[in-house]
Amino acid sequence: MIAIIDYDMGNLRSVEKALIKLGQDPIITGDKKIIESASHVILPGVGACRDANACIRERDLIDTINKVANSGKPFLGICLGMQIMLEKSFENGEYEGLGIFKGIVKKFDEIEGLKIPHMGWNRVSCNNDKIFNGLEKDPYFYFVHSYHAWETDYKQSIGLTEYGYNIPVVLKKDNIYGVQFHPEKSGENGMQLLKNFCEM
Repeated sequence: MIAIIDYDMGNLRSVEKALIKLGQDPIITGDKKIIESASHVILPGVGACRDANACIRERDLIDTINKVANSGKPFLGICLGMQIMLEKSFENGEYEGLGIFKGIVKKFDEIEGLKIPHMGWNRVSCNNDKIFNGLEKDPYFYFVHSYHAWETDYKQSIGLTEYGYNIPVVLKKDNIYGVQFHPEKSGENGMQLLKNFCEM
């Protein structure tokens, strides 16, 4: 069973539909026991880190997220879900993250001609990790974000994209992955990445 963590933020149904299309039986839940009993766990998200952190704390899910992330089970953070797994966010203030990944969340640098938010398709330069199995070299994925990961551990940064400058958009620590893009909105490439995750 794949648990999609419900903390009142995120495109839960889009992720659920993508997994069902892959033949999986996902469940959207904020129930701690169900999350902990799942074989795979996904932390989705759309919005701001401040609001996401508040929602997670209100639902008392911090310990549960850390427990399953450190259990060895495949764990995937998507977009905002990845950002709140970093140590700190500077989105509309300064907020502590979960600290699962090293690094911070910062706004895109203001560069002439660079549109913010970063919205649309971009190539991702990937290493040979199993999450990328079956994908072409430098595959395209779909992005929607104004803030991004920065000051990450280079060993954890396994996918980069160029938008004004190179930014880390795929992070990995043991069984734990984070992606800045939306695989559930990224066509065949996104479905292949989710399939690879489900098969771990």
